[in-house]
Amino acid sequence: MKAELLSVGTELLLGEILNTDAKFLAEELSMLGISVYYQTVVGDNKKRLTDALELALSRADIVIASGGLGPTPDDLTKEVIAEAMGETLVLHEESMRAIEAYYQRVNREMPESNKKQAMLPEHGIVLANPNGTAPGCIIEKNGKTVIMLPGPPRELEPMFIDSVRPYLLQKSGKLLLSKNLRLFGIGESKLAEMLQDLIAKNENPTVAPYAETAGVRLRITASCRDASEGEELIRPVLEHIKSLVGAYIYSEEDKPLSQTVAECLIAKNITIAAAESCTGGMFSKMIVDYPGTSAIFSESVVTYSNEAKQKYLGVREETLARFGAVSRETATEMAQGIRRAAGSDIGVGITGIAGPDGGTAEKPVGLVYVGICFGEKTDVLELHLTGNREKVRYTACQNAFFRIYQHLCDC
Repeated sequence: MKAELLSVGTELLLGEILNTDAKFLAEELSMLGISVYYQTVVGDNKKRLTDALELALSRADIVIASGGLGPTPDDLTKEVIAEAMGETLVLHEESMRAIEAYYQRVNREMPESNKKQAMLPEHGIVLANPNGTAPGCIIEKNGKTVIMLPGPPRELEPMFIDSVRPYLLQKSGKLLLSKNLRLFGIGESKLAEMLQDLIAKNENPTVAPYAETAGVRLRITASCRDASEGEELIRPVLEHIKSLVGAYIYSEEDKPLSQTVAECLIAKNITIAAAESCTGGMFSKMIVDYPGTSAIFSESVVTYSNEAKQKYLGVREETLARFGAVSRETATEMAQGIRRAAGSDIGVGITGIAGPDGGTAEKPVGLVYVGICFGEKTDVLELHLTGNREKVRYTACQNAFFRIYQHLCDC
């Protein structure tokens, strides 16, 4: 089956909001084995919306329209779809009661205009919306299906999961089950080369690599009747992949590297502290993004200047004078200094040149040293990174996390 996504809203065309609905729906449909060949964004204009709908119906079995179900005059999605599908809008009493109950819960008087939202296609399948006032609807006619969903993600996503997904699953008759592996320390092209036989086969399951800002995601996808069959198909392929590139895999659950490390530190009750220069607190921020990290992360410092490195970390003046702030030696003393000051199990020191200026022929932009002190042992990574300032800082943090992950796997 082929589906087309029709996102309605002038605010999308103007770039005022990001079209996260299309991303969510495309991912969900792919997991149901439903192909999406086209995505269209159209403003709140009746003629243009009508033209977009007619084109979508001409080339897809299913059209999913999101947005334009509100109570204002420029919310036209429902009216245009009903007209195109030969449906009459009638008052849906249950939806009307739900809208009235919503306003009672929030202790507000319901505007007269909200009655418009309870006017629904006479022969449609109404989709309840417990998270807002706009019900959704499914219309089936002449071998075509049109699904109308509210625009706000907090309304659209649960409505799709609770009502639309089961409906489409019955139609598609198959499920696509995917397992996403996260890898670091290997590029997309090298990974594809190492797994070329698996990728080239294009059998069930399929294997496909995807480059990310720092690292690679590898997706294994099985076409199956149910999740149990899919897992059985994926298992031997996963084991084969691990035998080839297991050293680079840090997550089999599609989790970010920082989350994987944070959860592992918590599970093993291993404490960590960081001293950051060029990353300016990014490493620390990425740790505390996850709940429970207060148990293993008590403090960090941003020591941007040489004076701060000496004052808070005990980096020696002679080290800075002889080797410079961006050096293997300074990164070593930063990592050791923060571990000593915090009394933590692991100390991390990051220093480098993030750019766009500040580099020299000897120490170019993108040169970063990451010192990681594990007990009495200190490792230092020398990195030569590319990209803009943000990418250099982010990739430096990812390298630090991966080295910590490798250490945690050994202990």
